[in-house]
Amino acid sequence: MTQRSEDPLITRLLELARELTEESEGYLDRQDDAQLWYNRGYANGMLGALQALGYGAEANAVIESDCYDAARDQAHLPWGKAYEHGREMGVRETYEVTGNSPPTPIA
Repeated sequence: MTQRSEDPLITRLLELARELTEESEGYLDRQDDAQLWYNRGYANGMLGALQALGYGAEANAVIESDCYDAARDQAHLPWGKAYEHGREMGVRETYEVTGNSPPTPIA
């Protein structure tokens, strides 16, 4: 099921995900900057949550999320942990601000 929305909240969430994605471009080559990794994870978590909530068409029209495998291989390293935490928070907070319950466990 795909929902179409003129909801300003969804529009703003998509804009934020786009901004975070653009600002964290090249994060895979920047292990020295955990904030870039966190931001990229957060954006990807937001996009995943929005897709799960039925806003896939809108999310895909704004930005394509990264292949998760690129960062998952780094999950045991400090920058990979930052990405994972950002991704979890992006999912959780997207569900919270949209008034939905996150899936269990947060993925």
